[in-house]
Amino acid sequence: MTEPILALSDIAKSFGGVQALKGVSFDVRPGEVHALLGENGAGKSTLIKVIAGIHRPDAGEMRVAGDRVHFASPRDAAAAGVAVVHQELLLFPDLTVAENIFLGHAPRTRLGTIDWGRMRAEARRLLDELDSPDLDVDRRIGSLSVANRQRVEIAKALSQNARVLVMDEPTAALSDADARRLLDVVRRLRDRGVAIVYVSHRMAEIFALSNRVTVLRDGAYVGTRDTAAITEAGLVEMMVGRSIDQLFPKTDVPIGAPVLEVRGLSYRDVVTDISFTLHAGEILGIAGLVGSGRTETALTIFGITPATAGEILLDGKPVAITSPGQARDLGIAYVPEDRGQQGLVRPQTIRENLSLAILGRIARGGFIDTAREKSLAHDLFARFGVRARGIEQRVRQLSGGNQQKVVLAKWVATEPRVLIMDEPTRGIDVGAKAEIHALMSRLAGQGLAILMISSELPEVLGMSDRVLVMSGGRIVARFDRDGADPKVVGAAMTGSAGGEAAA
Repeated sequence: MTEPILALSDIAKSFGGVQALKGVSFDVRPGEVHALLGENGAGKSTLIKVIAGIHRPDAGEMRVAGDRVHFASPRDAAAAGVAVVHQELLLFPDLTVAENIFLGHAPRTRLGTIDWGRMRAEARRLLDELDSPDLDVDRRIGSLSVANRQRVEIAKALSQNARVLVMDEPTAALSDADARRLLDVVRRLRDRGVAIVYVSHRMAEIFALSNRVTVLRDGAYVGTRDTAAITEAGLVEMMVGRSIDQLFPKTDVPIGAPVLEVRGLSYRDVVTDISFTLHAGEILGIAGLVGSGRTETALTIFGITPATAGEILLDGKPVAITSPGQARDLGIAYVPEDRGQQGLVRPQTIRENLSLAILGRIARGGFIDTAREKSLAHDLFARFGVRARGIEQRVRQLSGGNQQKVVLAKWVATEPRVLIMDEPTRGIDVGAKAEIHALMSRLAGQGLAILMISSELPEVLGMSDRVLVMSGGRIVARFDRDGADPKVVGAAMTGSAGGEAAA
């Protein structure tokens, strides 16, 4: 068995009396992808910062290639061949690709000045190794997509001869296509002998990439398993400390009368001839690949991109929806796909975010009734189980799962009849996913009609009463819950088969 290139033993770290890490041991070998899993708050970020030299441990030891090391700074870690690609990329937007890659260690001429030609050539070589021939080394970072910035960050790590590469949620902000391309890059690095520590909430990536997986819970080491020898259910149980048979806690509730009906709904050439009915107490899932028209259908119903053809009916009566304000006033709420950019004002407090959609209701004479706003916030905070210091905490300080709870609570405060949820659990840990799913079931049990859009097929199948499949802006298949077989639904999503098992 190959000896570890990086090994940590009994690492402990506390902040102001709060024990963030409690005797954690972890190692990674050359040519291995070692996944690091745990719920938000489990200690993953603290452990990464210890590895990166950002935090010094209170106890325990760290070894690189068998030699004991003490990293006082990220520079020390880099000198030892340890590099971290953080979720928030640490690049300078006004510098070029080549300048960012070699920032702080640019090649020099004999006179001591920067050797610009050699720097560009070396940057080009590194990017070619990462299968990125399309990236111009003279382009400014600020003009690049997130996916291309990520490749630059990896090239930056390789320029320092990194033997250990830590990747923190590398695909969280990427499209499916960009994520697949990044995974190919990770495999290429692994095959070259780089030791990779991989942090992700996406179970499919963990099983596709990793050789071993280590789980942390509440700052403590739970265990390490060979990925091939454990199931997703087993990993979930390690992460949350209990068996989650109810990861998709769908409860059967009486399906009521039709609430929302769309007939021949179209928006330009993006959404074409969409027809379906959504009932009270029902969760109607929409599955489809990226670009299939799922989100665009939601935007049209909610009035962000008003329909160019067809009609929308609420309680059997035609309505014209030309703005989100009209949709809200008619009893339609929308939890968007991108909670950070579209669902929240992240610098504001939980209290301020919770009242955003109902300011008109809690204002008097043009001024917000602060006492009423606080009362509302305290009620929603408790009902939706938001984990935070209190309603005055800034939303940007919350975990992804708790941010999603705030977005959901904000829209439920409008007392909607119809709730559209676009990618309701994207980018949140498995425990928080179960909580969001439980909230959805509870709301459906209270009679809310829910339209759920998701790219995660298990989520669609686990939470929906009926499933619609979209492709090319059209509905191509419909399934009852009992007839929604994963293979058949997946085939319909990719266009290799279809079905009409439900009207």
